[in-house]
Amino acid sequence: MSEAVLLIGTKKGLWIGRSDADRQTWTLDGPKFEMQGVYSVGIDTRGDRPRLFAGGTSEHWGPAVFHSDDLGQSWAEPPEGSIGFPSDAEASLERVWQIQPGPADQPGVVYAGSQPSALWKSIDGGVNFELVRGLWDHPHRKDWGAGFGGQAVHTVLPHATDPERVWVAMSTGGVYRTEDGGKSWEPANQGIKAPYRPDPYPEFGQCVHKLAGHPEQPERMFAQNHHGVYRSDDGGAIWKSIADGLPSDFGFPIVVHPHEPDTVYVFPLIADGNRIPTDAKCRVYRSRDAGSTWEALTNGLPDVPSYAPVLRDALCTDQGTPAGVYVGTRDGCVYASADAGDSWTEVARHLPDVLTVRAALI
Repeated sequence: MSEAVLLIGTKKGLWIGRSDADRQTWTLDGPKFEMQGVYSVGIDTRGDRPRLFAGGTSEHWGPAVFHSDDLGQSWAEPPEGSIGFPSDAEASLERVWQIQPGPADQPGVVYAGSQPSALWKSIDGGVNFELVRGLWDHPHRKDWGAGFGGQAVHTVLPHATDPERVWVAMSTGGVYRTEDGGKSWEPANQGIKAPYRPDPYPEFGQCVHKLAGHPEQPERMFAQNHHGVYRSDDGGAIWKSIADGLPSDFGFPIVVHPHEPDTVYVFPLIADGNRIPTDAKCRVYRSRDAGSTWEALTNGLPDVPSYAPVLRDALCTDQGTPAGVYVGTRDGCVYASADAGDSWTEVARHLPDVLTVRAALI
């Protein structure tokens, strides 16, 4: 691995960052997809060469998933489009919120999550996607409400070794899981609170903002909820709070270290009323013990008042050793750490609203 690639999706286009493997100095190329909101990006490193993905939303042409096999110099989409509801679904695609390559032993599988809440699966490397009917036809779907950002499947978490098992998270249905390759789905929200509902612990209806896991311990996963940070050690059967020690239990992203299943990152916000960083400071928080204790990571992040939140997909890691961590803010700044969060450098400033970031060493 000799080069780091960073995809930055914004309200007005995509930027591509490049760096040597030390990830100290970055150059930016962009914008691509000018005047499109790029709400999802992905990097698939499983094949002979990396494939990049961008989920764009054009005000004129609507949503689409594009792919690139030359590190973003050119982008392609099938003439008939890459993704769209069949006529009998009686729905129109509004936005693609998630693009997630499948496990290493399924090189052609790529998942997508959309608004309205639907899961899509590609078996040709993310060129064409088909609707996963088991989730779309679920009897709960009519009761999935819309969060402040819409009703969407925003997280797809495939099991690392069992192709039949996949978890999704959505607003505001909560977490659902399948153990039969998507034919049937069941809610997996026990222990996750929905404080805004008459029953604060419903079977489904939670507003889970993000779900994260680790391939070495696929039964362990973490969730950032609308009020709540949780861990499950049994594949989502039971969730327990790990918010103690954080300045707030509200936020959007949550990410697991690529080599340390007990290391997890969040970006706390003051809840509800203004949704700005706690103490008006840009701070990533890290736990090295699966959420038992937390520490604020500040070295290199701005020490001036900050009122820009971080969205659910704007915090990520790469697979480097030590791991790289990346965070993008709604005021167009992007910061990178080449030492698992101990110190940070600025990659970009004054970009449009950062919606999503993904990074990889290639």
